[in-house]
This record gives sequence, structure tokens and C-alpha cells, in this order.
Amino acid sequence: MPKLDVRPFLAAIVLLAAASQAQAADYTVCKSTYALCTTAECTPVPGRDDQVSCACEVRTGYSAGETACQPVKKTAEGNEVVSRYFPVKSLSICTNDRPWADCLDKSCVVDAKDPSKAKCACTTQSDKGPYVVVGDTYSASTCTTGIISSATVNGYSEITDFLKTTKVLKPFTITVLNPSRSQGSSEPTSGKLPE
Repeated sequence: MPKLDVRPFLAAIVLLAAASQAQAADYTVCKSTYALCTTAECTPVPGRDDQVSCACEVRTGYSAGETACQPVKKTAEGNEVVSRYFPVKSLSICTNDRPWADCLDKSCVVDAKDPSKAKCACTTQSDKGPYVVVGDTYSASTCTTGIISSATVNGYSEITDFLKTTKVLKPFTITVLNPSRSQGSSEPTSGKLPE
């Protein structure tokens, strides 16, 4: 009986492992002053269909993003920080084509009158598949009202999986508030997002 050449299978396993590590390396955790936009409401920017201005919170501590933390930067518009991610506990999943705002790693200007707030220049997204709305409650208007800061379900799953590998910023168990309306979710307190 001829021997089976296992080299192609080993190469495929190495490539899958490398891809998995590359995906985890797409995020970084660090400590800084940053803007948190996970529950931000956004307004259109006149003349810019691809951009919205989102009202975010300013925080100091550990956070995650696709770029390294940066110090507060003084600019002509005011102090500038970058928006980053901090783990959430509950969210709703929306499956419509409503536009939403991608704020991760975007520039934000701190409010000179209230340094706990910042306006972030975020990009609009749509037709990327199911997306999330972070909050404590779900209603009929959660997935239909306004432009909100969000991410795809896949994006939330990726950053949550990444945080499980870190030592200083662990994810919470995530409650899906509308399991009957989200694709494939049946256990709202399982902490698992649908695939």
C-alpha cells in the first residue's frame, strides 16, 4: 500500500494556525485616555455622506483597538484622543440594512467645557451583515432609530475572542437581549454571539 503524503495537510494546519494568530494580532490592549463610543448616538456631517459625528465618553484605563494607544494630543480644535473598545455586558443584534457608525480607532476631540465627553469623526457602514447595538434594554425601535456606533456581529466576536487571551482586559459574559430576533441565538444569557 503506498504511503500517504501528509505534508500538504501539515502545511494547511500551519497556515490555519498562522491565520488565527494574525487575526489575534489585529488587536492590541493598552492603557491610555481614550473615547468610548459603544453606546454613542451620531449625527450626519453636512456634505459628508460617509461620515458622522458621534457623542462619546472620555475614559482613562485599559482598552482595546487595532492601533496602539496614543497620548492626548493638543490640536487647534482641542485635545484629541482616539476611540477604543471596552468590554460590554449586553447588546441587541440587528439584521436590517440601517446605516451605523464605525468608530473604532477614530479621532475624537474632547469637549473643552466637559472633559468627560468627546465628539468622534466616525465612518458610516451598511450592508455588512448583522450588527450590534449595545445597551441594557431592547425595544421595537432599537434596530430602527437613528445612527448609532456599532460593529458587525463578527467584529464583536473577534475582539471578544482576542480579549479572552489578554491578562489585563477580560471580556464579560455577553447577554443578547433579543435572542428571538437574532440569527441563530436561542440562549440570551449564554454569552455567545451567533455565528
